[in-house]
Amino acid sequence: MSVDSLWTTDEVRMLIDERDPGGLIRVGRLSLGWRQAELGARIGCSASTVSRLEQRGRHSDLALLRDAAREVGLPVHVLAASLGLSAPATTKVAPSGPCRAEEDPMRRRTLLSAVGLAAPATLLTGLDDALASGPTGSPVPLDVRLATARAHFDAGHNVRLVKLLPGLFADAHHAARSRQEVSLARLSITYCLASQVLSKIGYYEESRRTADRAAVYADLSGSPLAAAAAAREMSIVLRHLQQPAAAQHRILDAVTKVEATGLKTDAQASAYAQMLCTTSYTAAVAGDRDQALAMISEATRAARYLPHESPDGRIFAVTPATVDLYAVGVHWALGDAGRALNVGRSLRAAQFKTAERKGRMHTDLARAWWRWGKPEQTAAELLAAVRVSPGEVRDRPAIRKIVTELRSRHPHVPGVRELVAAAGARA
Repeated sequence: MSVDSLWTTDEVRMLIDERDPGGLIRVGRLSLGWRQAELGARIGCSASTVSRLEQRGRHSDLALLRDAAREVGLPVHVLAASLGLSAPATTKVAPSGPCRAEEDPMRRRTLLSAVGLAAPATLLTGLDDALASGPTGSPVPLDVRLATARAHFDAGHNVRLVKLLPGLFADAHHAARSRQEVSLARLSITYCLASQVLSKIGYYEESRRTADRAAVYADLSGSPLAAAAAAREMSIVLRHLQQPAAAQHRILDAVTKVEATGLKTDAQASAYAQMLCTTSYTAAVAGDRDQALAMISEATRAARYLPHESPDGRIFAVTPATVDLYAVGVHWALGDAGRALNVGRSLRAAQFKTAERKGRMHTDLARAWWRWGKPEQTAAELLAAVRVSPGEVRDRPAIRKIVTELRSRHPHVPGVRELVAAAGARA
């Protein structure tokens, strides 16, 4: 049977209808005469993992699913169809009023059990519910809603953000059935945003799943910037999951692909600088000082001619000050608190456009002061973070830990009581 005819059989059509990409992987593997162990060796996993991949299909690790599809020759359009993206978008008559996601009892089962974001693991359940329910019928354009969701992240309003995600996902998936590049890229960016907020609040396994999905849809879109954004999120997740080698592999591959664009526009140069910053920090966390310092130095050069205020809507909102803030984190991760503080000495909150970045500047400086054994300065920076973006202290496990240690070891330092209250019971 020819390769083309393999993917047009009745069995393949049935698997597409059943939304079973794992079954399609099995068809491709068997057509090549491979055992599961042979496919596993090609994509870096065990035979049992391949077995689970074929059985669980779209509920599997989507990055692994994508790699397996490439190995067995599964065409992109067939994979897209099995993921529910092939049917042309149809005209849908909106209900008399917009169906608000938070009003649907199925969609309410998302991250939010309280202000503390106590159950983020249910985001994907809420997502599945939303997709099963179909598009929301909202008359508000997706671009506007995605910008609103991004604004919530930038403002540190994590609770408000996750309320929007299931309905936003449902409509982004529906739009992506057109298979247009912009719709697929928008869907990927939506998954990236979910991955960002999940990583920020410390739910890394859930973040990995959403980053996987971001990578799949970025590949389908063909957008190098969407692919870079997805690779960055996966690299961050892998770093938190103590897999520095895998994290470095993902981000270095992304650096190469972005560099191949020729860096002819500010958007491409911003993406390149962001990839280098992420690479540097990942190397620093892994203890690779030479790589970390080389990459942050290159990022500084790459960002030198970027505008000091990033335009609205840019995927990678990188400025020279953004790179300097990363340098603070890099030196902190390398154990050099003094150098981190020296780099951070020139930073000002006014250099950052969003509350999230302003808050991040203060928490990064607080970490450096804490490592240097300066509780008063630590508390002062954390209080400054609370005042511009409370979520940077309240929702980040690493920062709450510092608040806990301040309360335990330095309870009489000015501001500690206020910090404990701001961080909530979890501090």
